Amino acid sequence: MGAEQKNTVDQNRINRILERQETRMKMYLSHCVHCSLCAESCFLYMSNNRDPKYMPSYKVINSLGKMYRKKGKIRMELLEDMKEIVWKSCVLCQRCYCPVGVDIPAMISLARSVCRSQGVFPGFDEAGNMESWL
Repeated sequence: MGAEQKNTVDQNRINRILERQETRMKMYLSHCVHCSLCAESCFLYMSNNRDPKYMPSYKVINSLGKMYRKKGKIRMELLEDMKEIVWKSCVLCQRCYCPVGVDIPAMISLARSVCRSQGVFPGFDEAGNMESWL
């Protein structure tokens, strides 16, 4: 695949993925009150010195939230930036707890689906070792 193809995203495909769950996901995004009560239920947040980038609310706002704000008009650079958020900063253990009922794992899973649809996911290095952040 040429460098030009790799930097191109399929906007229609992204929009189809986002539209399928748009009502539910936008409701979750609007219900997040940034209370940070979800943070202590995340073992990655707790084990990384309470680094805010591991807070579940931070992860959804800076991945799926950005996708919906941009109305699906997403560039490859943004997806590459989100790669670390949706794979390294979240293992989808489903332990995150939101007192308002926001389904954080579903939101991260949808963000992963969009990234995966554009070929953005953990890969292999030159030696054939799978990229891992764990």
